[in-house]
Parts: sequence; C-alpha cells; structure tokens
Amino acid sequence: MLRRTKIVTTLGPASNDRAVLEKLISTGADVVRMNFSHGTAAEHIARAELVRTIAKELGRTVGVLVDLQGPKIRIGKFADGKITLKTNDSFILDANCPLGDQKRVGLDYKELPHDVGPGDYLLLDDGRLELIVDRVVGSEVHTTVKQGGVLSNNKGINRKGGGLSAPSLTDKDMEDIKTAASLQADFLAVSFPRSGIDMVRAGALLNAAGGKAMLIAKIERAEAIPALDDILDASDGLMVARGDLAVEVGDAVVPALQKRMIRLARAKNKIVITATQMMESMITSPLPTRAEVSDVANAVLDGTDAVMLSAETAAGAYPVEAVAAMVRVCLEAEKEYGTDLDRTPKEASDKAVEESIAQAAIYTCRRMPIQAVVALTQSGMTPLLMSRMSTVVPIYAMTPLEETQRKVTLFRGVYPIPFPMRLSDPEQILNDAEDELRGRGAVKDGGYIILSIGEPLGKAGGTNTMKIVKVGQHRRH
Repeated sequence: MLRRTKIVTTLGPASNDRAVLEKLISTGADVVRMNFSHGTAAEHIARAELVRTIAKELGRTVGVLVDLQGPKIRIGKFADGKITLKTNDSFILDANCPLGDQKRVGLDYKELPHDVGPGDYLLLDDGRLELIVDRVVGSEVHTTVKQGGVLSNNKGINRKGGGLSAPSLTDKDMEDIKTAASLQADFLAVSFPRSGIDMVRAGALLNAAGGKAMLIAKIERAEAIPALDDILDASDGLMVARGDLAVEVGDAVVPALQKRMIRLARAKNKIVITATQMMESMITSPLPTRAEVSDVANAVLDGTDAVMLSAETAAGAYPVEAVAAMVRVCLEAEKEYGTDLDRTPKEASDKAVEESIAQAAIYTCRRMPIQAVVALTQSGMTPLLMSRMSTVVPIYAMTPLEETQRKVTLFRGVYPIPFPMRLSDPEQILNDAEDELRGRGAVKDGGYIILSIGEPLGKAGGTNTMKIVKVGQHRRH
C-alpha cells in the first residue's frame, strides 16, 4: 500500500550525519526541513546538496523546505542562566537590562514596552509562565507573576490574544531568502505572517533572488486567524504551527482551528502541513504515546498533505524510529479515509479546465477499476488539483523537470516520476508512460490507467485532455 500522506523531517544535530540521512530518506522522509534559526548559509547549501545526492542514490525524490526564523520575540539572558519565579512575585521586563537577575531581565525584542499596557497577559516559555502587566515605565514593563516556574535564557514571549507589532520578515529573513533561492529550495515557510501582504512581500523577495519555491504561511499568530483567506490567497500552502498559535489563542482552540485550516486550504487548492509536537515523546523514547498516535492519525483523517517532525528528528535520540512510527500511523489512518467529490467551485476559476479534468479523473476512479492516475505535467498544477480530491488510487506526476518532481513531494497521494517527454510523438508518450508504470510494478495488464495531458504538448498549465487506457493494449479509448 502506497502512503499518501507526506512526512516532513527537520534536520539538526541528530540527523546531519550521512548515514542517518540515508536511513531517514529510505524509511520515508519525503521532504526535509531546514530550520534557518540555526546554522550558516554555507552549511545549509551543503546540506541541501547532500540530501539531493543521497535521494538520487536511493532512487527517491526529496523536497527541501526552508523555514525562516522570523522575529525573535524573546527575553534576554540571566547572569546565572536561569531563575525561579513564584506566584505573586514582582518582575520587570526591561529593554535596557544587559543581564537579568531575580528582579528583572532584558529583552531581545526592544519594542515590547510600546506594544503592551496594564492588564495585558504575557506568556513566557510557550505559556509555562504567565505574567500580568501592571504598568509600563519607559523601557520597563512591570508585571506580577500569575503562574510561576523556572525561567531561563532567551525564552519566547507571547501576548495573550496576539497583538505584538514585530514585522514578519526581519533583516535576517531577507538575507535567508537569498540563501533559499541559491540552494533551490522547493518550499519557503514564512514565520508569523499577519496578512497576505506579508506573504506577497516574501514572494517578491524570493522572485527577485531567482527562487521558485512554493510559499508556505506558518499560522502561529492570533491575528492570522481572521486573515486566513487573505493569507492563503497569497500563498501556495500553510503550516498549522500549533506551538505559538496555542499560546496566543489557547490550547483548547487549536484542534478545531486545525480542522478548519485543513478544510480551507484544500478548498482553495492549497497544500497544508500539520506540525508541532506530533511525536514529541520520541525525542527520548523509541515509541510514541497513544495520544501522539491519535494526533497524527486525526491530522491524516482531516486531510492534511503532510505531517511534520521537528525536534524528534533534529535533536532526538530516535530520529529514524520517529519516521518509521509516523509511516505506520499514516498508512493505518489512510485505510479509513474516504473519497470527497463535493468540489463545486463557488466562482469561475482560471484553472477551470484543469480542475474539471482533475475531477473527472478522480470520479472515474470510483466508477472503474483504475490502477493508477498519470498526470503528464510541466508545472505540477494538475496533480495538485487531483490531490485536493481524495482517492485511494495513486497519482503519478510524470515530468521531465526536476523542480516539479521535488515540488510534488508535498502533495498528498502524488508520487513523482522523472519522465522525458518526446514532444513530437503524443502516442509514443502515452505508450512510454504505460511502460514506465508497468516496469515499476504499479500496473498490470488488463487493468486501467487514466492519463491526463495538455495539448499542445510541453506547455505548462495546459492540461485539457484525459484518456482511459487499458494496460497492455495500445488502443486509446
């Protein structure tokens, strides 16, 4: 059984070694995530080259996702590395404090005193500590501790309900976009966007640098929720980044939001990644908890394109086991996932012809014993549209373009196949496609395959033809 849900694995100290990378990719990693919060441009470029070299050796296609750091909304450092705050303690967040102590700490984010006022709740270290603002005096935010605990260097700050004014793209991000373009990233994840304008700006910078990555909006600010439509329209997909989002909107709100975001992304023909703490216990354990298994399975049942591992593969003790566990869970959950053809468009689309071909193909899969769907594609748009309508039949994106092969690694239920198209002979192309699938053991004589193709051949975004082919007979119906 082919796994339709894709797996994104984050690279880090636990997975930089060539031998571990080989195991991650052969076990099931479809896309690698490079966290640009760490490492140099040269290190990232070398790592992307290594991933692609290993993938080629293994006969796999693996996508590369660059994840921008975004604004650092954090406290500074303590003289002793950490302190312990108790409930009802007074504590000052001071933009001008060089080294913190029991009474105060500095701020990497110097604008905090301008963004908050009396009565605001500040959540530190992913919500583990909670402070209420009493007053703001110059560079100092005076607070009372409502929920205490250990506070160490450089922990993050969130304002309950959102509203911090830090820009989505920092100077570092702008430089990192150039690095993403130079290593030919397939996906660019933009941290903390608040509106579609943030995504448009990131896209313009990427284009100016010569990059062709698909833009992924990381939904992690409270302000992003009412702007979801706007953000998605300016993006190629989104990431349900449940960590910061849960801190800002409340953890109980996130599960329903996750379902809503996945539905919305699929309805808009966008891709979606579900992320954060999916198998967190596997940082130190060789097996996931039952709750983590249910979490991953529910994301699959919701229709997510991909599930993501973060610290599990970047810094954990069991990176390969974490990927293997995710593979098992995805395969089992997919057995229960049905077919959805309720795809009536709300308005005319510039992709109406391709959408109609895609829907016809998936509808036909329900009416006939189809063994495979083949999208002969230049841009990858038709297999993307097909993947928005769920089917158990595998969709093969056959393309001569390496960047398109890597792009579809994130599309649910789509598998890339390098395929040279002989543009002078359409009939031969169809025969070659059938032979390619037969050689891979994906189809057998007597079964049927669906082929979608654009005429004239070789034109990107021009799919306008669907053919049903009986395997082993070179008659086209």
